[in-house]
Amino acid sequence: MHQPSQPYRERWVLLAKMVAVLLAIFITVAGSLLLAQHTGSVMSIWVPNGVLVAVLLYAPERRWLAYLLLYIAAFMLAHYATAGGLLGMHPWMALALALINCLEILIVAAAIHHGFPRIAEDTRFLRLGRIAFGATLVACAVSALMAAFILRVAIGAPYWNTVDWWFRSRVLGMVIVGTLSLVTLIQQRRMFGQPGSRLRMSRDIALHAAITIAAFAQSRYPLLFIVFAPLLYLVFHYRFPGLVIGIAIVSAVTTVATALGRGPFDLILAVTPGERALLAQIYLGVLCVVAVPVALALADRRRLERRVKDSESRYRLLADYASDLIMRISRDGRRRYVSPSVKDLLGWDIDEFMDSGVELIHPDDREHVAAAVARLWETGKPSLTEYRVRCRSGHYLWLEALARVAPSPDRSGEMELVYTGRDITEAKVAQEALAESEQRLRTITDNVPAVIAHIDAEQRYTFVNGYVSAMVGVEPSAMIGRSVEDVRGPEVYAVLKPHIELALEGTTTTFEYEADYANRRYYFQATYLPARTASGEANGIYTLTTEITRIKQAEQQLAFLAHHDTLTGIANRRSFSEGIDKAVRHAALVDAPLLLLMIDVDHFKQINDTHGHAAGDAVLHEVAHRLRAAIRASDLLARLGGDEFVILCEDVATREEAEALARKVTATMATPVLFGHRRLQVTLSVGVALCRRIDTADTLMHIADQALYRAKERGRARYDITSDDA
Repeated sequence: MHQPSQPYRERWVLLAKMVAVLLAIFITVAGSLLLAQHTGSVMSIWVPNGVLVAVLLYAPERRWLAYLLLYIAAFMLAHYATAGGLLGMHPWMALALALINCLEILIVAAAIHHGFPRIAEDTRFLRLGRIAFGATLVACAVSALMAAFILRVAIGAPYWNTVDWWFRSRVLGMVIVGTLSLVTLIQQRRMFGQPGSRLRMSRDIALHAAITIAAFAQSRYPLLFIVFAPLLYLVFHYRFPGLVIGIAIVSAVTTVATALGRGPFDLILAVTPGERALLAQIYLGVLCVVAVPVALALADRRRLERRVKDSESRYRLLADYASDLIMRISRDGRRRYVSPSVKDLLGWDIDEFMDSGVELIHPDDREHVAAAVARLWETGKPSLTEYRVRCRSGHYLWLEALARVAPSPDRSGEMELVYTGRDITEAKVAQEALAESEQRLRTITDNVPAVIAHIDAEQRYTFVNGYVSAMVGVEPSAMIGRSVEDVRGPEVYAVLKPHIELALEGTTTTFEYEADYANRRYYFQATYLPARTASGEANGIYTLTTEITRIKQAEQQLAFLAHHDTLTGIANRRSFSEGIDKAVRHAALVDAPLLLLMIDVDHFKQINDTHGHAAGDAVLHEVAHRLRAAIRASDLLARLGGDEFVILCEDVATREEAEALARKVTATMATPVLFGHRRLQVTLSVGVALCRRIDTADTLMHIADQALYRAKERGRARYDITSDDA
């Protein structure tokens, strides 16, 4: 058989609800108007508004307008059905009053919905009651003032009398009927009790109805008070369903009996119908003032009890099935609760562990634990403590315990410790292994002949190994937390900064630099590489710095030896060859002359043969010394080998300048050379070449060598010059 689709069924359900609301409003409006017509009195309680407020609170906001339009339609239909009711209203007046009633309904529903978008069993009913009652007073006052104005203009009704009876009937209708309708919509089938207790509830309701009817069926005795007992009985036993059903029964009986002129109110002599209605409203108001707060308080208490029960259930579930050890400990150290996890964690049964004391704590940790407990009781601040506990098997486990002071749940006014402990044995073993590894690493790094450091993104030292003190005399502790610029100084930092920034950007860099420490020049080679965390995030840089002062000095010494004569300390043939090649190229570019002096020590072989090689070496050293003193700092003096020396000069433009220098050179040896107690007379032969247009160094040297040859032929101890300067 074909089943209707879900949207189709939902449309029919909505239509049925709308029809039910329309009928309910029509019946209650028409009933109220007919009752007023029949008795000739004002209405004690106005029912329809309370019904529609409950419907709006239970329905989605998007359907509120539809329900309000249904209310207006039902109100107008009831008006026509009762021929205008007691007041003989014209259609336009009925429409105006319907709109005023809709405004009243909308104010109450909007205020409650704003504070409580959802109303259920866990709602805070005391607060709901305060909001609902406040909104009801405001809404009914507004509608009473507006309705009284309409009735005053239309039929000349007394303004304040109309405000009075309109306001009272609406407030009672909202409080009684609105509560009844809302609870009925929420409870639905549970309105008449839980299965198994419905017969008892029906019996109690019937008894309450019988007592109420009996109280109003006679007019000889003031028995209104007897209604309170069964009503409160229903409230205490059945909460909201008992309240609304009980109040509904009393309201219905009171309203009908009062309208018919029956009941205890007739004991008052010469009472008018209006006064009788006022007494009925006061009576119903007193009933509501007594019963409604009790029902709200009981509902809130039940809600709190349910929350406490749920909280206790969740706590018990967590405590009983948690893998951590959970305990409650009194101030004298007795354990009041131990979670079942103690069996899996330590091997102890709960009873065994409850009866044990501090003897299960490792002897080395007992003083530490006692101090932590005393501090916790003194300060009240949560404490995290690590200690060892003996298992039933005899070995010890490390526990990390978090304890705090809290009120005892079963001993009022008493405080106790709530303890949570977890096994950290594996973490402790790993921590100790890590500490040993770190110590080994520290030992290695401190003894590596290099400075190893970590610099964070702010260029501050976070780690420096101990070798830095051996290298430059600075303790690592004096560098930690300080910036590179602060530690190394602005001059060195200016050299390091580009490399630091390059490494921070992710590029490894190796470079050399020099710095002064304790009035001594040091040379360093450094490698900077990016540092990253385990997750790959940038974490500053690592630096590896080695001192290369000795290597640099050796390099400098080798470079000096490669370009200088070991005996005399002046330039050697290699250095001279580089210098003259460079000078010839420069002279050719600028069309400048070059001056070259070729110098031989006269009879040097005879000095060696007569006085020994030591004397020859002394003569060569002295010749080099005197020649260096005779020339300019910019001139190049070199020893080509044996007793051959050369002088290369630039910026000598004339023959006269060249001859003056040659004479000065030969004159340097006028004073004898002292060697021990002997005075050695030494002379020099000099060949001079002053040339402007020379293509190669060999050509210039050849010209100077020819001049030297001529000087020797002419008897030595003199110079000869070749110049292209006219």
